[in-house]
Amino acid sequence: MSFFRPPSSPRFSRAASPSRFLRAASPSRFLRAASPSRFLRAASFFPASSPRPDASFLARRRDRLVYLRSHPLLFALLAATRNQPSVRLGGTVIVSSPEAFTDGLTRVPLDRTAEGTTGGAAGRLTGGDLLFDQDGDEHRGRRREVADSLGAAGVERLRPVWREVLDRRLAPLAAGRPIDLVDVIAELAGATTAALLHLDIDPHELATAARTAAATAAREHVPGLVLPRHRRAARSAADRLNALVTQPRADPGPSGSPHHPARARPSTAPHHSTGSDISVISSQSTCPHASAASNASAGPHPSTTAYGDSGLAAMMAVAAINTTVAGVPRAAAWCADANLWEYVETAPDALTAELLRVTAPTPLLPRVAAAGGTVDGRPVRAGDRLILIARHAVGAHHRDPDPDDPAPPRVSQLVFGAGSHACPGARLARAQLTDVLAALAPYRPTVRHAVADRNAALPGWSSLILTPARPERPAPDESPQPPPP
Repeated sequence: MSFFRPPSSPRFSRAASPSRFLRAASPSRFLRAASPSRFLRAASFFPASSPRPDASFLARRRDRLVYLRSHPLLFALLAATRNQPSVRLGGTVIVSSPEAFTDGLTRVPLDRTAEGTTGGAAGRLTGGDLLFDQDGDEHRGRRREVADSLGAAGVERLRPVWREVLDRRLAPLAAGRPIDLVDVIAELAGATTAALLHLDIDPHELATAARTAAATAAREHVPGLVLPRHRRAARSAADRLNALVTQPRADPGPSGSPHHPARARPSTAPHHSTGSDISVISSQSTCPHASAASNASAGPHPSTTAYGDSGLAAMMAVAAINTTVAGVPRAAAWCADANLWEYVETAPDALTAELLRVTAPTPLLPRVAAAGGTVDGRPVRAGDRLILIARHAVGAHHRDPDPDDPAPPRVSQLVFGAGSHACPGARLARAQLTDVLAALAPYRPTVRHAVADRNAALPGWSSLILTPARPERPAPDESPQPPPP
């Protein structure tokens, strides 16, 4: 008997109901039987009401493209399960509610080295002893070191690095010329990561290597045939990144301040990488910026510390650069489309928290249970795969950003994890996004053109062209002088 009956059949609506659909069909059968375009047109992706209905609709529709253009089939499956706290599909448990998401990170022992998880991908890429596959006192000790280096003092030491990039790369907006924000943020992320690792390297070169390594590693998890050339590409990209991060390192500056990499010319070359799937968008990083923290603090030369090995340094670069390049342009595009620039001056912290919530740079976390536990009351067995959907847990799929009435901190914080798995780089992520929005706000830029990145490991834009909405005005240090007599 065919799974689908013709629309004229009285049993059609019952046969295709979401609950029966998920019970009766395996994920692969679902992807074969359902038309993605038809499914996505029929689903309700937009909230019924919002503070700015028209502008919010445009912002949400544009941001949705980063999923539909690069991961349409899996996004359809996630949309079908988002209204249930948790759903079991064979040996996989899909988690969507805030409570279930927290349970998945805090009440279920996790296998840190399982295939398809952060630790598994890290070990395959680097072959090193990484933060992800440690347990007990060693794991807690290294996390404390990372958290200490990304405290308030550590972020303030790094802030001049990315502000210099913003001052220089956003200057064309003052002259009324457009910019490609993705290219700007790629340099910003590369420069900040180079400072964290004390590398004297072209920021664009480091950013490109880290993005390519993440994308090629993600390609191995795509459903379907993985060819030997895919594995060779992943290994080649990892070797290239390892070679970059093992170059001679620069000494920290005075008072322990990070080294400022040499200025790089803006890159005009497109980002090339192999295809990827959303199912592993977290297999290269635990959380935004978390892994790129270890060398920011003052102390012995990085090459002599526990963080000096190339494997861990490569994973730091992959985590910090990919989350920044994916998340910050999406947040800026949403801010421009929804015309939220006024909140940059009146409520900058609330605006940053809300934009991080709705964009969720790492929208899902793939994990594997090491032992039995419960998720929202649902039993989880050892070896079960957990798909923790952060964007559903924080309500990104149904609640627009509203700085006047932001989501509770306990909810918005979930984009950075929970408990012992919380991201120690949350402060750095918020500071960078706040500074980027503050630098853009005076020009009230609008989105002229946006192209989704079909090949990146994380959903994002490959190009985001912003053009200033305000008339040309001189920069503060270039005020017009009266003509000579």
